[in-house]
Parts: sequence; C-alpha cells; structure tokens
Amino acid sequence: MKGLSILLFIICINLNAQQILPERQRAEVVDEMLKDRFDNLLPKLMDDTGFDMWILISREYNEDPVLKTMLPATWLNARRRTILVFYRNKQKATIEKLAVARYNFGENVVSAWDKEKEPNQWKRLIQLIEERNPKSIGLNYSDSFNICDGIVKTDYEAFMSNLPKKYSSRVKSAEKLAIGWIETRTEKEMIIYNQLVDITHDIIAEAFSEKVITPGVTTTTDVEWWMRDKVTNLGLETWFHPTVDVQRTAEELGNHLYAFSNRPEDMVILPGDLLHCDFGITYLRLNTDCQELAYVLKPNETEPPKFLQDALKDGNRVQDIFTNNFETEKTGNTVLKESLAQGNAEGLRPAIYTHPLGTYGHSSGTTLGMWDAQGGVPVTGDYPLHENTVYAIELNTTVTIPEWKRDIRIMLEEAGFWGANGFRYVNGRQTKLLTIPRIKEHQGN
Repeated sequence: MKGLSILLFIICINLNAQQILPERQRAEVVDEMLKDRFDNLLPKLMDDTGFDMWILISREYNEDPVLKTMLPATWLNARRRTILVFYRNKQKATIEKLAVARYNFGENVVSAWDKEKEPNQWKRLIQLIEERNPKSIGLNYSDSFNICDGIVKTDYEAFMSNLPKKYSSRVKSAEKLAIGWIETRTEKEMIIYNQLVDITHDIIAEAFSEKVITPGVTTTTDVEWWMRDKVTNLGLETWFHPTVDVQRTAEELGNHLYAFSNRPEDMVILPGDLLHCDFGITYLRLNTDCQELAYVLKPNETEPPKFLQDALKDGNRVQDIFTNNFETEKTGNTVLKESLAQGNAEGLRPAIYTHPLGTYGHSSGTTLGMWDAQGGVPVTGDYPLHENTVYAIELNTTVTIPEWKRDIRIMLEEAGFWGANGFRYVNGRQTKLLTIPRIKEHQGN
C-alpha cells in the first residue's frame, strides 16, 4: 500500500474500534511524509532563510533533535557518525540530499562517501563543500531554541578545524531554518494530524466514563495508569505521563487551592467532582496534547450544574479571544499581551501558556506565554507566527463558584492549526462537559 492509498486508508480508520496502522504501514507513511518534506518543503525553507547548504552531524544515540526527525522509518538511531548535507541551487531549482555515511540514509538521502576511495570522513565532507562552494553554511546551534542546538562541542570543533579558512566566515547558526523544519506542517501531515487528535479525544472520552471510573472507588492515579495502559495496548506511546486531577467544594477539599507544582495525587473520585486531565500521544512522528473536563453526576442529576457549564463557556470565550488575535508575523508576546488585556476587559481572569506542537510535544516556534511568565517570554516569545503551524492552545480561566465557596480553574488544551485561511482546531474542541456516567443524549457517542 503506497502513497495516497495509505493516507486514504488512515482517513477511513474506524476509530471507535481504535484500529491503528501496523508497523510496516506506519513506516511507509513516515517515509512518504519525509520525501514530501525533503522535496517540497526544504527547498522553500532554505530559500526563505538564505542558506544554500545545511549540514547536520550526529553520532549514534546522541542525535541532533532535528536530524532525529529526518531518520528513515527503519532507522531508530543514527549510525556511527552520520553527516547530512543539503545543498540548494536556487537558480537551477535543485536540491541535493547527501549523506557522508557508509550507507544511504533511507531512500531520500543518498550516500556520498566511498570509504575505500577516501578513508577520512571529514575530508570527504570538505570535498563536497569545496565542489559546491556554498555562500552560506548552516549548522544547528542556538542559544534559545533547544531543539535547534543539536551539534555537540566535539563535532563542531572537528568540523571547524577541518574546514578551510575561507569558508569559516560563511558558517552561521541555522536556527531559523531548523525552526522552520520543525514547526512547519505539510498538507499530508495535517490529514494525519486530524486522526491523531481524534484518537486522543476517544481515549479521554473512554477514560472519563463509567467504563473506567467507579465513583468512591477509582482514584485519579488509577485513571492515569489506565490511560498509559490503553496507549500501550494500542501500540502507541505517550510523550509525557498523563495527569488527572479533581476540583470540588471548598469544604470537601479543605479550601485547598492547588497550583501546577503541587497537584494532589491518588484522590478518590466522588460524585460532584469536576475532573481534569492532561494527556497526549505520539503516533507517526507527530504529537498531541489535550486537556479536557468531566463532571461526575450525583444521584438524580441528569446534567452538570449550570454554574460549571457556564464556567466552561468562560473557558471557551478565552480560547476565542486568544485565537482571534493570531496574525502571521505577529509575535507570541504580542498575541499574549493583546489576549490577556481583552480577556481582563471582559471580566475574565485568563492565563495563557500555549506552545508549538508537532514533531515534538513542546516544539520549536512561537511561544505564547508560560504559566509562570504571563508578562511574556524573552526571545522565543519574540519569534513571529508563521503559517502552516500547529499549537497546543493551552490556557485557563479562573472562575468564582459561590456554590462551592471557592475559585476553580477551567483548564483547556486543544491542537490548533494556523494557516493561510486563518485559525482552526485540528479536530474540534470541548464545548460540553463529559459526564460520568454518560447522560442519555451522549449514549453511543
């Protein structure tokens, strides 16, 4: 099964049965997406950032985070010392994808090193550079973007010591090129991303149901480990340990308002609780990150209390304010400042801490606040929004609940896509509280 047929197969997956591609077909999808990125995305990124040569150097088990996203599906790690060279000739509209390695780097990057002809790997790399005479050579080092700081000290020093002096001034940080590679999503990837988020929503819906939770017996920790087991049984992975927490009346909590850093663990889930989870999966080299809410119905209740339904509406309003302020080339700090000001002016109490999402969970790109940095984030928050990027729209709003004699936080997180046509959620967002047990109108969903 090749090419478009693989993608069509994914679209037709029966997610209610949680059917996940077997490993062989996953590999075909990964390699197809990589080919598309190398052939169509990479030349544009190199032109946009002004590099005609990009060099990535890694050794086995110590991979550059960017190079790791380029590994062929059957390569779980780099081999020995792997050196990739991308050369862009804009005038001829060509891009060379070369590996200074003993083997082809999968089907997309061909080996350009015959060790029998030239035993020294560094000398062969220099030959390739001299033959092409690039104007600007990019290496992956960066002060502020950790994923783009992949070249290690020993490889950098070895490269520079072997590089002829006339090229030294042409070596520059490939920070913007690396960010572009990491943050930009292709059309093919976005078809798949919709499925990933759908799977994530399905797992949360099952976790926050009577299938998993028995009020008075099940603990928050039980649900967390159920989610881990569910993901493992599906043949998938999580990129962080799930968390589940409870908010309830002040009397029952002892008026304890917990922060992000001191969340109570192993709490028994009771009727009347507002549950919250933070959960994400990794599949086909993409990641999700989602936070949703559920209410445990009390005896004779047929729906969540109106005050909690209204509180969720406040959270949705903060989402709308925030995403309506997105604009290409606007910085994360600007979007954050405008959104917080507008939210406060409407009488809300928002906090916004949104991050890029994609090949990494906490990815590279525009940072839009941190939970402990609501005044803005230096450098990464000054980076501008670009099109064809995905973000974990992560935020909360504090709501006073007189009936509970306390404040609660409506904490939400959904994958959102920013593109030429504006903002959209990758696979919808939560606008109604899940209930345990499910109320009749939700039966069968």
